[in-house]
Amino acid sequence: MSPSPTALFYLGLCLGRVPAQSGPLPKPSLQALPSSLVPLEKPVTLRCQGPPGVDLYRLEKLSSSRYQDQAVLFIPAMKRSLAGRYRCSYQNGSLWSLPSDQLELIATGVFAKPSLSAQPGPAVSSGGDVTLQCQTRYGFDQFALYKEGDPAPYKNPERWYRASFPIITVTAAHSGTYRCYSFSSRDPYLWSAPSDPLELVVTETSRSITASPKESDFPAGPARQYYTKGNLVRICLGAVILILLAGFLAEDWHSRRKHLRHRGRAVQRPLPPLPPLPQTRKSHGGQDGGRLDVHSRGLCS
Repeated sequence: MSPSPTALFYLGLCLGRVPAQSGPLPKPSLQALPSSLVPLEKPVTLRCQGPPGVDLYRLEKLSSSRYQDQAVLFIPAMKRSLAGRYRCSYQNGSLWSLPSDQLELIATGVFAKPSLSAQPGPAVSSGGDVTLQCQTRYGFDQFALYKEGDPAPYKNPERWYRASFPIITVTAAHSGTYRCYSFSSRDPYLWSAPSDPLELVVTETSRSITASPKESDFPAGPARQYYTKGNLVRICLGAVILILLAGFLAEDWHSRRKHLRHRGRAVQRPLPPLPPLPQTRKSHGGQDGGRLDVHSRGLCS
């Protein structure tokens, strides 16, 4: 059964009453591939991405009159004049979208590279603090720190010649490879060459047993079981060592006591009897005694 002309008429009225999109179109996204930090004479591609079915793209460089009505801009060799801020938008019918977020295209390698160091050192325990210091021999007042894998660098306006980037309460997420750049606020899109890479290593801290540990101090799940078993092993080893020391001390005390006992017995042992004295012969009639007396009297006279 085919629809009647009246039904088609009312259907047309309903479709005609569907309101068109009010307000501006949503903004697109703009990105630089492979990165927005481009060494001089290296290629880069700017890509504007909007919803499907876009009628027209426009990509423009701010603070200049240059633009192109295309979604992709390929730069075969980066130049100083191409560094700056870019944005894009698109058109559907008679409506223009909101402009994208601004993209800063940076030309690197314009100046000599700075040096990057970590204080107190590139190896830091989890939960500790570390400061990355970028230093240059030129009088730049702007510095930027870049971590491999991050979408954008961390900028830090500091005093001349050097800048400090403190990292408070370090976690495993802070480990990685860092580089820094230096530049002038008068030419914010012309940067130096990157510093030599610095590898930041974050080590885990070992937990200690306290007198009254809290439940939150122990790891959960299998890690907690491993933690408890490790503590039991340490306690058992300590007890075994104490028992061995006590045994050694007891054996030494027993041997000393036995030695003293034998020595006491040797002192208390009675001496052997002395041999009898020889008996003198008695003279008959006291002749010997008289002779002795006469002889004695003679000596005295």
